[in-house]
Amino acid sequence: MQIVLPPEAEALVQRQLTSGKYKSAIDVILAGIQLLEQQEDIYQGRLSELQRDAMLGWEASQRGEVVDGPTAIAQIRANLRRRSQP
Repeated sequence: MQIVLPPEAEALVQRQLTSGKYKSAIDVILAGIQLLEQQEDIYQGRLSELQRDAMLGWEASQRGEVVDGPTAIAQIRANLRRRSQP
């Protein structure tokens, strides 16, 4: 596979090489790919957490275990005040 980088990307690769942190352009690109994979893993993990939290909320609502917005905010504020007190 051959890739043509835009000038901005080429400049970034060159700066990384100049810094001495990487030995070759492919090392810089591989590091970027690894970061992309890590970011994707984090995104997928967070998405799973959000989906699980949404399901818990939906199940609670089906059981009638929900409160309205102002009540929820009041409860959150009360919890924060309790936590901030010695």
